[in-house]
Amino acid sequence: MDWRLELVPVPVTDVERAKHFYSEQMGFAVDHDMSIGDEARIVQLTPPGSGCSIVIGAGSGVTEVQPGSLQGLQLVVPDIAAARAQLVERGVAAGPVQHVENGAMADGPGGAWNSFVYFSDPDGNGWALQERPTGS
Repeated sequence: MDWRLELVPVPVTDVERAKHFYSEQMGFAVDHDMSIGDEARIVQLTPPGSGCSIVIGAGSGVTEVQPGSLQGLQLVVPDIAAARAQLVERGVAAGPVQHVENGAMADGPGGAWNSFVYFSDPDGNGWALQERPTGS
């Protein structure tokens, strides 16, 4: 039996601002943008190449989690430097490439699975890019 994670709710304060960030700056595809009467608005977006989407929205039943409180969302990329450059070019305040060394973060790329870039969405929800080794 397959168990696939396919949707993660991301709490936001301003749906339009968040939709712009995720679609225009992050490059996520907008799968759908719908309103449920006057009660809720839901926007589903998917990162390029991902089988898992995020949902942002406002109103009844979308999420009870406080905007900005979601931390540790992670995207895996084949080239951390190129991915960071793309984010910066699109106006995302992405941190430098870092790696874990002796239990602390150090500047520059690391070995296999040990290169990261951190950034946040406009509400403060925290994301990380992680570079996967070639062939993984």
